[in-house]
Amino acid sequence: MKLFISTILLSLFALSCQSTTANKSNERQDTPNATLSNDAANTTNDTILKHCVYTAADSAKVVELLKLQPGHDDVLFYARKFKGVPYVASTLEKKDPEQLIINLKQLDCTTLVETTLALTMTKRQGESTFEAYCKNLETLRYWHGEMNGYLSRLHYFTWWMHDNIDKGLIEHVKDAVHFTAPINVQNHYMSAHPDKYKFLKAHPEWVDSIKQLEQQYNGPDGFFLPTNKTRLTPKELSSIHNGDIVAIVTRKDGIDYSHLGFAVWGKDNHLHLLNASSIHHKVVEEPKTLYQYLKEHPSSIGIRLLRLK
Repeated sequence: MKLFISTILLSLFALSCQSTTANKSNERQDTPNATLSNDAANTTNDTILKHCVYTAADSAKVVELLKLQPGHDDVLFYARKFKGVPYVASTLEKKDPEQLIINLKQLDCTTLVETTLALTMTKRQGESTFEAYCKNLETLRYWHGEMNGYLSRLHYFTWWMHDNIDKGLIEHVKDAVHFTAPINVQNHYMSAHPDKYKFLKAHPEWVDSIKQLEQQYNGPDGFFLPTNKTRLTPKELSSIHNGDIVAIVTRKDGIDYSHLGFAVWGKDNHLHLLNASSIHHKVVEEPKTLYQYLKEHPSSIGIRLLRLK
């Protein structure tokens, strides 16, 4: 999923979710054509957008999407708006020093999840501006919700999950009957392979900090739904809702989760995955069941689920 696997979170998902570099030709730092009522509003907008990288098309698209009425399944509604968008890895590895990258034209598994959640959060807040969206995206992507350099990005999904739970933004989906396989996180891929990360290669002095964070969050970390149980019915897996975040647990060495996407209950009454797919080269709602998808990826051993609060 770009494995089923942002850089960010690929840096994170470096193994599967990312493999290429985004086209830089259209990159601009642009102020959207918003009408601001006073100097205070201008100051606020300038503060939010000062460290953003985006195009006029990106800001216009966000505003357009925020005008829509998503209904009950709002997360899935917004995720589906990106079906067909090209899959491109490493779109966050663009700026040094770190800046907030906004790119709705190219997505990997992590940025699809973040983009969708930031839109949903903004809509739920009753906001309709690009600036509000950018602030929510920053909140999701960085430790304690504040961008402060490369090391402030939540590179592993374990980090992303725990920090966003602590911020009160997401929650675990739990089921004591079926979510029974223990998770033992042993992340070390980034510190062991800094040459595979553009900015770690340029800044070897950062590797020790990454390693300390890896060790801090390693160890037993709850339970997941094993692959064979993803075949169960909607009644049996009633705790799983459309639009829940799916994180694929992997046995690959040094990494916690190999891919991200969203849960979809299909018309066949089976779980499916909506994801930015390196296999299909675009965002797709997988026609095969999630069980079939996982079986075709032997390193995938099950899923963890989370929900936007």
